[in-house]
Amino acid sequence: MRIDGRENEQLREIEIQLDYLDYPAGSCLFKLGKTVVLCAVSIENRVPPFLVGKGQGWLTAEYSLLPASTKERTQREANTGRLTGRTQEIRRFIGRALRPIFDLSVVGERTFIIDCDVLQADGGTRTAAVNGAFLALYSAVKKLWSNKEFSQFPILDFVGAISAGIVQGEVLLDLCYEEDSNAEVDTNLVMTGREKIIEFGATAEKIPMTKQELDKLLEVARAGIKQIIEIEKKVVSG
Repeated sequence: MRIDGRENEQLREIEIQLDYLDYPAGSCLFKLGKTVVLCAVSIENRVPPFLVGKGQGWLTAEYSLLPASTKERTQREANTGRLTGRTQEIRRFIGRALRPIFDLSVVGERTFIIDCDVLQADGGTRTAAVNGAFLALYSAVKKLWSNKEFSQFPILDFVGAISAGIVQGEVLLDLCYEEDSNAEVDTNLVMTGREKIIEFGATAEKIPMTKQELDKLLEVARAGIKQIIEIEKKVVSG
């Protein structure tokens, strides 16, 4: 059994509160075990300069760890005057995860900004952020669609993300912080509801992996995302 009593291929408990906030176009509080991420969508009626006049929209994401989200206080990046490399990389990761399933050609010259704030971190914050961001985006788009803002529904498919890794020789799904910090191999998978891969990153932190281990990690993560997407479908249909 694992640190928190789970089986090797078992997800942490997922809790979702859709439209958690009143003011954003859409929002979601996404809990993955002890990891808690609040995602909110804002919509601006403009696009970046490189898209002006092209009749299409844009989607971007922001990500931050709140100071008390970790065991040792995390300094606010606003106080340092710059973003860390990790923050910039995760912002790009979230944007890359969502743009392939979002038809920017039908939303007009609008920018969808998704703020992902980690309230509590216990591993898997970037994958939890993708899942929460997708649900917040779906909620925002659903409201615009009901007001006939689009000629067709712009979300092309569901999307889910999860981590997997090898810890002490065992392939594990959905690593908590302690497992992640001791992993020999760490991976993150982003996949659509039709099981098409958007992103799959695998890094041997300590020991090089075999192809068989890589295949196993991908399969375990794929099965985990299928479960996540089933939960997402129930949430947005409720």
